[in-house]
Amino acid sequence: MSNKPVVYVGMSADLIHPGHINILMRAAEFGDVTVGLLTDAAIAGYKRLPHMTYEQRRTVVENLKGVARVVPQESLDYVPNLEQLRPDFVVHGDDWRTGVQRSTRQRVIDALKQWGGELIEIPYTQGISSTQLNASLKQIGTTPSVRLSRLRRLLDTKPLVRLLESHSGLVGLIVENTSVEREGHTVEFDGMWSSSLTDSLYRGKPDIEAVDISSRLQIVNDLFEVTTKPLVFDGDTGGKPEHFSFTVRSLERLGASAVIIEDKEGLKRNSLLGTDVKQTQSSIEDFCMRIDIGKKAQITDDFMVIARIESLILDKGVDDAIERAEAYVGAGADAVMIHSRRKEPDEVFEFCRRFDKIERRVPLVAVPTSYSQVSEEELARRGVNIVIYANHMLRAAFPQMSRVAKIILENGRALEAESHLAPISEALGLIPETAG
Repeated sequence: MSNKPVVYVGMSADLIHPGHINILMRAAEFGDVTVGLLTDAAIAGYKRLPHMTYEQRRTVVENLKGVARVVPQESLDYVPNLEQLRPDFVVHGDDWRTGVQRSTRQRVIDALKQWGGELIEIPYTQGISSTQLNASLKQIGTTPSVRLSRLRRLLDTKPLVRLLESHSGLVGLIVENTSVEREGHTVEFDGMWSSSLTDSLYRGKPDIEAVDISSRLQIVNDLFEVTTKPLVFDGDTGGKPEHFSFTVRSLERLGASAVIIEDKEGLKRNSLLGTDVKQTQSSIEDFCMRIDIGKKAQITDDFMVIARIESLILDKGVDDAIERAEAYVGAGADAVMIHSRRKEPDEVFEFCRRFDKIERRVPLVAVPTSYSQVSEEELARRGVNIVIYANHMLRAAFPQMSRVAKIILENGRALEAESHLAPISEALGLIPETAG
């Protein structure tokens, strides 16, 4: 064992740059460096999922000059690791004296006082940052295999994954770039939902699977050309069982992370119409066969086939929904989506309660379109793993476009409509090639 002082450095180390190397070099001057490497869950809890997995980042950091060992840091809070290791020094950049990390810094100082440890702060390296590198990576894009695997990684690291409906490349850019600060954390959408409803309405067609798969895959391709986030595809009923395997392979080849298929048959009608129109639910046996076809067709272990249960939509009750959930999971479904058209979430919550008790628990998906008063936090507490905002972007665009069209007609010019319009530079600013 070395007799040198113990030096602790906390790092994400997703994108190693000269600033990181400078910190490690300076830290090594004080003793043997132990890097507390933030886990995927720790990073995803306050910003975007890291590009590299924890294991990949650990391999990189272990091979950096001056690093004696690497230990996992399970959260942004240094204190649990510090109390266990009792280092002589903690080395960090001086950029955390203000802002959201200020309280974390103070907890480090208070912990070190217990055994006479010292915080050493290194001047921030100007001219380069992980934020800048992440922006550059967005412009470069991603590969199908990296994008495809991202949903499973998100499910492994985040309590709730949020998806937003995306029906065009422009909407995809909004999903890619929109973020807010909430309680000291950066909050953004984790991925995109390719909705058959909005793909149909965007083309002025009814939501009856009138838009063929090839046309819908072109929208997916448009989204993938300008984004890096994962996508879940609305596969409606999956079409003819004999064709479903081709859909799975096409989606997987493009880099989609999952397909959701619903347990209905015959002419597809929108679920929120419920029993007001004729809708026939598949038999459990037939739908299990469809799931099995999809699972056998996929090439990678990362792609997901998700079973959407329409029992609540068709007023068949929670008992029927749970029976189907158990059967679909047994048939190989990677996750289950429960849908409801009720304004109150009671039946969904009851399903969640009972779903948590089934023998093989898989991720649960909810779509709070009709019961929109329910928060993400409440859904997560009930056991929901993915929340889909299924049609909100197109619904937001429609009334605004209609309003502008009427204003132009009423006034015989466009001046009065200007207050309802975004500057064209704002829209162009989403596109990296024209943002400058």
